[in-house]
Amino acid sequence: MKQLAYLVLVSLLLFSYSTGQARNTLLKVSIEEALAWGEDEGVLKSSVRLYFGDQEHPAIERNLGTYTANRKTNAFGKSDQKACKWAFLSAMVTLQDRAIAEGGNAVVNIHSYYSRNEFSSATEFECGAGAIMAGVTMVGDVVQLAE
Repeated sequence: MKQLAYLVLVSLLLFSYSTGQARNTLLKVSIEEALAWGEDEGVLKSSVRLYFGDQEHPAIERNLGTYTANRKTNAFGKSDQKACKWAFLSAMVTLQDRAIAEGGNAVVNIHSYYSRNEFSSATEFECGAGAIMAGVTMVGDVVQLAE
């Protein structure tokens, strides 16, 4: 009887752990709010401009390639929104660093590509938030814009 009770307890714990791990809530989060938070935190580079979705931008002098930034962050103890914003900012820094490395001054046509689902918007990005991790996948074209 004691072994049966132990087996049931272990089964319940494993089930609750696995279902907690499996949470993957897809959120749409404000780009403007995330960028404002990034500026407040001082993580974004002012030398590389970011343009989302179909936002208008100056003429492109050179297209230097399309790049992907897949970033995850620890979500434990954070709200889904905060964890998603942090993952997004990490992805933006990655794209900005790539632009600098390639000789660009902007990243245009930035859009979400979370779980291989394309979502393009000038106002929102998609993020997957789970019990422990939150993540984004962002794609953008590194370019040299006319001044």
